[in-house]
Amino acid sequence: MIRTTTKSLPRVQWPDLDGVARDAQTHDRLCAGIDALHQIELGGTAPTVPLDFPIRVAAWNLERCLDPQASAKALRGRDLVLLSEMDCGMARTGQAHGTAEIARDLGMAYAYGIEFLELGLGSAIERAFCLDDANARGFHGNAVLAGGPLEQVFALRLPGHRQWFTDPEQPRLGERLAIGAQVATRSGPVLAISTHLESACQADHRARQMAGLIAEIDASFPGLPVLIGGDLNTGNHAGGDWRAEGLFAQARAAGFTVHGGPEDMPTTRASRLTRFPERAMKLDWFLSRGLDMGETRIAPAVDDTGAPLSDHERIEVEILGLSAAPQ
Repeated sequence: MIRTTTKSLPRVQWPDLDGVARDAQTHDRLCAGIDALHQIELGGTAPTVPLDFPIRVAAWNLERCLDPQASAKALRGRDLVLLSEMDCGMARTGQAHGTAEIARDLGMAYAYGIEFLELGLGSAIERAFCLDDANARGFHGNAVLAGGPLEQVFALRLPGHRQWFTDPEQPRLGERLAIGAQVATRSGPVLAISTHLESACQADHRARQMAGLIAEIDASFPGLPVLIGGDLNTGNHAGGDWRAEGLFAQARAAGFTVHGGPEDMPTTRASRLTRFPERAMKLDWFLSRGLDMGETRIAPAVDDTGAPLSDHERIEVEILGLSAAPQ
């Protein structure tokens, strides 16, 4: 578990990959020497008073975050925001720090952790968005934002196979990540976690990732009410169906309730980067334990003009309070 925090993630001295073996051992050796992969950036400003119920929550895979200002506008009025696929210092998104910009516009505190150090400029479509020929930082990760204090911040790298290290189009160092914090409420702390499970795998891999996350929650935050939100990539494999994902049964067995909005309503759409999606998928979910939850809504991921902000819709819910008997 990552606990080290900083006001600004350190810049990376780019590893020389010429002639380097692209195997798990080399990947892990390189990652061990990159400080930013082992730290959490804490920033933004928020009121120091605890949040009142109902707490309005949004979880959103922002697909690199091409437009932080319009995305922040779409998120206005939320108290807790769980973000994934957030660039920081990437040429394809103007070298911006999307998480910091959204937090600034919303008056929120944020915790940001790196899933991947991107070793290239991205896909062919993404490269068309680049005005520079190199990334200033190359960070891509997940974040928790809140309109109140964030405490006991942590990040957890989820089990993986280092498959992105050898990807011909988007080579990366790192693995999928969950990032969380205790959010102060009038009734006591709630553990809020933003996570992003692996897409380039089968369902059993995602089940192992979820099992690892739940085990860490139970060991490090016993008895605390929990909300997990994000892109769980459910059914995102050849012939996949979200209903067949074993991670849901795992979560329920551990006392979690699953919230995904209407069962027949997907959470993906065409976007500026994903122009011709092969199929509509239901990838985005909340999992709660020890919380009294309202109805989950799937909100269109568009700006005021109708232009897409992501290839994922935004999912939203209200936390109405703590359950009578939290797990």
